Amino acid sequence: MANLETSLKEAMAIEGSIGVALVDYGSGMALGSLGDSTEIDLHVAAAGNTDVVRAKMRAMELLNLHDNEIEDILVSLTTQYHLLRPLTTQSGRGLFLFLALNRARANLAMARHQLKRIELSLEI
Repeated sequence: MANLETSLKEAMAIEGSIGVALVDYGSGMALGSLGDSTEIDLHVAAAGNTDVVRAKMRAMELLNLHDNEIEDILVSLTTQYHLLRPLTTQSGRGLFLFLALNRARANLAMARHQLKRIELSLEI
């Protein structure tokens, strides 16, 4: 099991990473973040992407998709990918990992795989 600081550093080691944050989607606050602030303001991104996660959670509730869990949400921008990964562990409920990637340098499939591994090893 990895602590938050270690997990954020591992996420930043993913090819193309710009920034990463662990976010409480109840409040929109980043509990921890790491990255290049010249390309993205992680605290603004955390707050804004909280609305995305909440909206998808609500949509799943309205669709009665109770036997499914969100693995991740992908937002594709012209120069970046934003991955939102709600934590599935008991201690991580209500939290999500936000990872911003440089689209030209990132391997999306590998980033998703690595973020899943990081999520499963994260100890809150």
